[in-house]
Amino acid sequence: MKSSPPSSPVALAPCSVRLDKLQQLAPSLLPVLAREPVAVCEGDEPRFYLVGPQLFASLLAGQGLSEPPAQWQAPMQSSPTFAQVADKLMAMEAQRVARGAYSEASLQIMRNRLDKHLLPVLGALPVHACDAEAIDRVMDRLTQARASSITLSQYLVIVRKVLKLAQSRKWLAELPELPAVAISNKPRAAFTLDQYRALLRSSKRLMRSGEEAPQLKMGEGTRSRFWVTPRYRSLPPDFYWLVGFMVNSFVRPSDIKTLQHQHVTVVRGAHCYLRLNLPETKKHDRPIVTLSPAVRIYEQLQAHAQSQGLAKPTDYLFLPQESDREHALALFNFWLKWVLRSAELPLTDAHGQSRTLYALRHTSLTFRLLYGQGIDMLTLARNARTSVDMIERFYASTLTGEMNVGLLQSRRGAKKTPGLSTRG
Repeated sequence: MKSSPPSSPVALAPCSVRLDKLQQLAPSLLPVLAREPVAVCEGDEPRFYLVGPQLFASLLAGQGLSEPPAQWQAPMQSSPTFAQVADKLMAMEAQRVARGAYSEASLQIMRNRLDKHLLPVLGALPVHACDAEAIDRVMDRLTQARASSITLSQYLVIVRKVLKLAQSRKWLAELPELPAVAISNKPRAAFTLDQYRALLRSSKRLMRSGEEAPQLKMGEGTRSRFWVTPRYRSLPPDFYWLVGFMVNSFVRPSDIKTLQHQHVTVVRGAHCYLRLNLPETKKHDRPIVTLSPAVRIYEQLQAHAQSQGLAKPTDYLFLPQESDREHALALFNFWLKWVLRSAELPLTDAHGQSRTLYALRHTSLTFRLLYGQGIDMLTLARNARTSVDMIERFYASTLTGEMNVGLLQSRRGAKKTPGLSTRG
């Protein structure tokens, strides 16, 4: 086996081997074929090229060998398992988290997905044995678990990352073909204008009446242990303010957990609005500009907080007395379900999507698309800390021409031709 000089006819392949020496040199060809093709020559002329160890194995079998020599198989058999390569990938991604290039939440999601569905199927396999058939078994498992097309695609991304790492370390000669998954985008759950009004009315009524949430689980009898403490069985004003604030500010539920008074600036000028300088979320750190009704809501909850001595810059806007912010968010979701039932509104939308606090953010974006005069998607996306692609796929996809028939029927005003004095 030799390297071809630049002027050689076999310069297309960096390495070449004589045809009559092919079997003799078979054991030493494997590491070369894992990196690059090899030209097989007769005299000085190339007869064919070997590309990848699988082709070479087929060639040897065709020349009377039932399987490649044992010494040729040894490097492959000593490759690490899928689980071992996955651990190396997790260590590399943890370094990215430390550098701020990857979120800790994303790293935890990867760990959860590996443990739940990938390692039970692929974990014990040598990484070179993770072929298309093995990956099909993963797909079958996910299909039986009723995973959505987006979830399937996200699992395949992790599989590809592990296999790419194995290939870069020469443990895998080539990547197996991964199945293509057609992504079907489901519109986000949101409220119509009438439903939003009903939600506000029901919230105000429950808040003023002091009525307590029922201690019944729907369809499962009486709760043996009710997790909401007695003081939170009555609806506080925080929930009523939260509904209006989220629909007028584009914030995510996760922002509600962290939003403090120091993040809020009231701006009064040609327009009255709040500027929200929230901590970074999903790699977005630009301020959010609210609609004007959010100013009135903020002033009301601020006055209420001041009366309780909970309006310091580091105090939270919503449920400031709750130091466990995950519990605070769980309470808001609990109240949302209660208010929806009280208002006789379905817990799912017309597309079968569950209505959680995220539905209030989705409503905010949908209302701007419907009722914002001439608003462009780029401005809306940047202010809501998302992308134009996400808005088009998940929010604008639910809109119809009839919803904005007035804008479709509108006409530009006629432009007058400038006079001579105007034109100079």
